[in-house]
Amino acid sequence: MADQRLFQNHAAEAEEPLRSPFLRGSTGCTEKTLSQYQGYIHFKRLFIMFLLVLLLVLILTAASAGAISIPFHQVLSVLARFDAAGTGRIVWYVRMPRIIAALLVGSGLSVSGTVMQSVLRNPLASPYTLGISSAAAFGASFAIVFLQAGSSTSSSIIISSPHIVTLSAFSFSVLATAAILVITRLTRISAETLVLAGIAIGAICSAGLTLMQYLADSVQLAHIVSWSFGNLGRASWQMNLIAFSVLITVYLLCYLYRWDFNAMDGGEEIAKGLGISTERLRITGLVGASLISAVMVSFFGIIAFIGLLGPHITRRVIGGDHRFLLVASPLVGAAVLLAADTAARLILAPMVLPVGILTSLLGGPLFIYLLLGRVRR
Repeated sequence: MADQRLFQNHAAEAEEPLRSPFLRGSTGCTEKTLSQYQGYIHFKRLFIMFLLVLLLVLILTAASAGAISIPFHQVLSVLARFDAAGTGRIVWYVRMPRIIAALLVGSGLSVSGTVMQSVLRNPLASPYTLGISSAAAFGASFAIVFLQAGSSTSSSIIISSPHIVTLSAFSFSVLATAAILVITRLTRISAETLVLAGIAIGAICSAGLTLMQYLADSVQLAHIVSWSFGNLGRASWQMNLIAFSVLITVYLLCYLYRWDFNAMDGGEEIAKGLGISTERLRITGLVGASLISAVMVSFFGIIAFIGLLGPHITRRVIGGDHRFLLVASPLVGAAVLLAADTAARLILAPMVLPVGILTSLLGGPLFIYLLLGRVRR
């Protein structure tokens, strides 16, 4: 009994501090903070669910709209039954490869932009501003002019050796990435100013592209211009499969580093204090993001500013937590590109406007807005 009373006395003394007004207020504050955090997380999840629904609507709209309009219920029936006869042939062999390509390219470039902006700590970083897209365009034009990868018919201009053009564009994109990494290793410039190095590389590649256009004959020049517009019309199931394989591999790797990206947003010193190798993270992130960009651009041409639009729209809505940013940002990029491509098919129907023109019109003002924001700070 004595031992029991002694235990009760100790228990009462242990509970006494919890009755103080200060700690009661602190507990209430903690509960309020926890409630706010749960609401914060709930909102992010709702936003991701909204994006998935929006994508479904955009997919059905894109499959339905075109020179030949197909009713929604018929599109649903064709997709549900995998029917490739009649109108199903239009849906499965003409429109769905293009739709899937828009989803892959939009999400891939958006992921690339998100990762680049994090590891370089610069909101202006993207595959386009780092010169990767310009390098791919130079590579494609080099193949068309010197490797004879283009031909023409009486009614259209076609790339006779698309694999050569794609391989050349990819190779030059990788070379541009390697140049950026070499600059990072050999110089003391900060990660933030590395974007200027990318712009310089882009300027060099643009000069090379101009030279290729000067040396090209009329048919080759038409090929170069047609390729550089950025067009999802050349999409095929084989291209989409390759693009998906690269995207899902690199994306899963990037998602494993989501906490490291969050630490990098706080600054390199904080990240290093948490035991993160910032140099290795930067190189890994740049290589992965550039690989996605190189594949997408080499297949479909220059589609500018999706790497800026996707991440920045997402940050405006749900903030910069990479646990959710790396999920929502590709969905936003996919939605933006699919909506732009659908609009491009309808604005001048039956003629199809290259989607790269619309994304440049959308992304140009955003780039200026971000640049002015940095000048004010």
